[in-house]
Amino acid sequence: MRSKQTLKESGAAATRRRTGTRPTRRRLGQVGQHTATRERLLEAALTTLRTHGFVGTTAREIARTGEVNQALIFYYYGSVDKLLLAALDLTSARRLARYQSELAKVTSLSELITVMARLYAEDVEVGHVAAVQEMVAGGSSIPALRAEVVARMGPWVHFAESVISRLVKGTAFESLLPTGDMAYAAVALYFGIETLTHLHGDRSRAESLFKTAAQFAPIADGLLQLAERSAS
Repeated sequence: MRSKQTLKESGAAATRRRTGTRPTRRRLGQVGQHTATRERLLEAALTTLRTHGFVGTTAREIARTGEVNQALIFYYYGSVDKLLLAALDLTSARRLARYQSELAKVTSLSELITVMARLYAEDVEVGHVAAVQEMVAGGSSIPALRAEVVARMGPWVHFAESVISRLVKGTAFESLLPTGDMAYAAVALYFGIETLTHLHGDRSRAESLFKTAAQFAPIADGLLQLAERSAS
């Protein structure tokens, strides 16, 4: 006579056959494969944006770059535009995390300018600047894409405001400066620099701008120190 355990195992196997389920290991393998395919498409989309621009970033070109079937773009993301927005989310999340880490302990404008110059050079080097600017160009020509691209600037403005608020905290400027407006202006200036750099294909002017800012930063730090003493 078959044991209860044997009957239980046989019943479970029969249930899997009826329902089409598979062992957990296989399901996990399929999930991992899907995740890897999504990531491959995202990386291919970013690379294509950097090298071919928004107009040249077609489903065929992305598929060629990623060495995948272009039908997978529509299977996983529904459209090329949705894939590009997901790719923009990926590069923005990576860079924002980097900025948050590097600026977490900055306590002066001099430090801020030094770190920002280094991070900006990284942005250019990894292709973040090119990808963002191509998406901005796409948003300018496609109304449905425009709002999506603009919305993705929000986290950067919020982060900039947190940095500015920390630098003026405890000074007489804390209650006077409109940190939200300053944060928006800072992000607009930064992306404006990126736009011109991308168009010119030359970052020497941007580097010169950071050097000039570094020369005047100690003066601004001195003013903040005076404002701190005044507040106390």
